[in-house]
Amino acid sequence: MKKVFVIILILFVASPGYSQQLPQFTQYMYNTISINPAYAGSRDGFSTVGLHRSQWADMEGAPTTQTLSLHSPLSNDKVGLGLSIINDNSGYENYTYAYGDFAYRLDLSEDVTLRLGLKAGMSYYSLEEELLNDPSVANDPFFQDQFNRWTPNFGLGFYLSAQNWYIGGSAPKVINNNNNEANEYMALEQVHYYLTSGYVFDLSSNVKLRPSTLLKATNGAPLSVDISATTILNEKFYLGANYRIDDALGAFLDIQLFEGFRAGYAYEYPISDISPYTSGSHEVLLIYEFRFKNTRYKSPRFF
Repeated sequence: MKKVFVIILILFVASPGYSQQLPQFTQYMYNTISINPAYAGSRDGFSTVGLHRSQWADMEGAPTTQTLSLHSPLSNDKVGLGLSIINDNSGYENYTYAYGDFAYRLDLSEDVTLRLGLKAGMSYYSLEEELLNDPSVANDPFFQDQFNRWTPNFGLGFYLSAQNWYIGGSAPKVINNNNNEANEYMALEQVHYYLTSGYVFDLSSNVKLRPSTLLKATNGAPLSVDISATTILNEKFYLGANYRIDDALGAFLDIQLFEGFRAGYAYEYPISDISPYTSGSHEVLLIYEFRFKNTRYKSPRFF
């Protein structure tokens, strides 16, 4: 797989191309702040989420991703601050994103709020030493000097929500940075547009159903549509399924181990042309939250 990657990279030297898309997740509904800064502070307390994803198991050079996000409202609860870090490795390429988040809440009614958010930070793009030491590229200054760099960026978002529903839209990076400044090859960061939504239905006193969706639009790539449904039992067990249209099927289970702490696992199997070459993708999720006593919503939050 890595040898193929070297060949593809060399072929792109003489032509324009697009850099890797932002990573996708089966449990996207728990990683909202990484794509939407307006989500910062919406949990009415301090929230931290860690996630590891191993995509396309059994394939050499397949992507692996780690994310860490923290966010909380300030004392006046109108302002929320957050931090999101993503480390994404695919083949010989490494991406690191470190972004701060700011959100301001507008109260549209007693139950409905609109949050407007701003995300700003840096992205680091690099190539592994193993590639740079490969005899086919070791003496080529193009590969030695052009790829390892930090680039600034910023994003925007909104988050409209009530106790039992939400709608969000965002563009987490709006500048099309070129990760390679050489004239022969452009590694552009394409703008990603996200639209998310969800609703919580009370099926009984102990059972809830939470459908949710995520749409991602990127220039030069097909529209990505995720549809999920989660059954919530006793506000402690979350059992769900996910379908990414024409791409993958997934399932996940999250359990509240004790107050404020949850752990989860997700499995996703591709239904695209890549399915014969992998046994699927795996995600591990850890969530810790400390809710403040004086909050806008008195009952638990499910998104």
